[in-house]
Amino acid sequence: MPHRSPGAQGGRKGHYLSGKPIKYYRPRGSADIKALVDDGFQAFNAARLSEACHIYADKMLAPESDTTIGLTVAGALTPAGLGGCVIELMERGLIDFVISTGANLYHDLHYALNFTLRRGSPFLDDRELFEEGVIRIYDVLFPASVLLETDSYVRDFLGRSGLDGPVATSDLHLALGQDLLTRTPGSEEYSVVAAAAKYGVPVYTSSPGDSSIGMNIAYHELMNDSRLMIDPNKDVNEVFALVLAGTRNGCVILGGGSPKNFYLQAQPTLWEVYGIPKGGNDYFIQITTDQVVWGGLSGATPAEAVSWGKVNPGVLPDTVVAFVDSTIAFPIFAEYAVGSANNRRARKNLVHRRAELVADLKRQAKEASTSRPDVSAFETIADIDRDR
Repeated sequence: MPHRSPGAQGGRKGHYLSGKPIKYYRPRGSADIKALVDDGFQAFNAARLSEACHIYADKMLAPESDTTIGLTVAGALTPAGLGGCVIELMERGLIDFVISTGANLYHDLHYALNFTLRRGSPFLDDRELFEEGVIRIYDVLFPASVLLETDSYVRDFLGRSGLDGPVATSDLHLALGQDLLTRTPGSEEYSVVAAAAKYGVPVYTSSPGDSSIGMNIAYHELMNDSRLMIDPNKDVNEVFALVLAGTRNGCVILGGGSPKNFYLQAQPTLWEVYGIPKGGNDYFIQITTDQVVWGGLSGATPAEAVSWGKVNPGVLPDTVVAFVDSTIAFPIFAEYAVGSANNRRARKNLVHRRAELVADLKRQAKEASTSRPDVSAFETIADIDRDR
């Protein structure tokens, strides 16, 4: 038995869990939201969010751009109900791959398994919540039994998945999503992991051991002598291959942290390590509350990223940082995109092209290793970006 009780009978647990259920919100393309962004968001960070909406809807999603778009997700966004926005964008082909913290994917599973998270308050006595078996993520509340039952599902899935040996996190999440689609039909409507499997969107986790999914994989290895393990090298090479294959590349960064850099490291590493002068990102959108003055990754600006080769220096006008809480900004951003003229693209189905694209990455890297020019890769990439 776990040390923690899932809730004592007769306590106040029912009171704590009496708030409205948190549901995945699906944007519908509201004309009022579009008018607000276009006409009302005129200065300061409102204007930066408006700029982000226009860069995404008018440029990144324009058919002639053929942009491969990565979405990075950090912070407790699925518990807050923002998974529905991600699902809508995936279904419409408006994002091509996702890099997320493991926690967001784990909490997404609660919705897939039909558990309920509820609106609450951040001003509760957490000692009392602990005694009553109630978990709090700021103002999101749910019973501890949700964790135990979700963990049980993950362990059962690992046992029946057939996954063995080193795998990429994209392999794990694809198998997990397919399992959800089979066992909980219709879950693509309220689960990012299930929807990604249905729509061919690869999903990566930059720190797989830093989440309950990773913890259950560790348990599976220890208790069942499993050979399943996450191979970060596979993730790195797959993401690099996706970026290399893109005609143009752009990112939408929610928060920052490890997922942000896991995406952005692709461009400089292609020239620095692989010898392939791809060039920096063509578009960069970040929604964050972090600031540059603290020196943290989440506050690093697109201009700073230019010095690393992460962003094409010629496209800084197509980069923006909106200093806004993602739980406010992202639903508006997604609503605007769904209401725009470029609100649907053919899905790239990159999850099914990974092997092909990694093989091309390997081919190009081998060619580069045997014919490196006298000029440095950095100088070569600078020339490419200046010519764009």
